[in-house]
Amino acid sequence: MRTFEVYKNIRKRAVIFGLPISLFAVMMIAILASLLVIIFSFSFGMIIGVLIINAALYIVLTRINNNPQIFQMAKAFPRIISNKRNSGFDYEQD
Repeated sequence: MRTFEVYKNIRKRAVIFGLPISLFAVMMIAILASLLVIIFSFSFGMIIGVLIINAALYIVLTRINNNPQIFQMAKAFPRIISNKRNSGFDYEQD
């Protein structure tokens, strides 16, 4: 009889095949699009190419999931923290 491990990380976000729900949805859309390509093209090379592209997409999405700092362009914290309303004027000398 099989034994199943109890999922104790209930407070963490949901993961399917190692991807969060949003990245899993991107993967499923890519798979559906590739199935349409396979159905309407009868080339063996196209089928192999689509399989390679889907595998590469899965690898890229798992890397993005494991290292989200890759796409972070802005700084994490602002230069100045203040409750004063920002008027848009800069009075200091350059």
